[in-house]
Amino acid sequence: MALFFEDLTIGLMAEYRKTITETDVVLFAGLTGDNNPMHIDEEFASGTRFGGRIIHGMLTASMLSSVIGMKLPGPGCIYMAQNLRFIKPVKIGDTVSAQATVLEIYPEKQRVKLLTECYVRGVKVLEGDALVWVPKRG
Repeated sequence: MALFFEDLTIGLMAEYRKTITETDVVLFAGLTGDNNPMHIDEEFASGTRFGGRIIHGMLTASMLSSVIGMKLPGPGCIYMAQNLRFIKPVKIGDTVSAQATVLEIYPEKQRVKLLTECYVRGVKVLEGDALVWVPKRG
């Protein structure tokens, strides 16, 4: 369901949840060309400080596109900017909760600033903010 600019209020929040699979990591690596052994080579990754493979940070961040493009504000909005800070690694099998919360509303340009965060088991793994253009009703 799409929300229009007039429907948005400070504090409004939406969430998208997904459990990351081996297939997700392989497809993301193939799509982006990011074949960093931290993501695809268990032998290599097991010798690092993470003790094993971690998923691409941008794969985690891409879930923000799902919550913004499909839920808040939803279909019809235009993603204009995104700031990100990666806090903790995400591993295959983790369920990521991508959340967007309305922080500021800019009526003169139909734009909204969103707090963007991702969590795994209640622990924040990514934080940032996004700027989105939102269509008006009719």
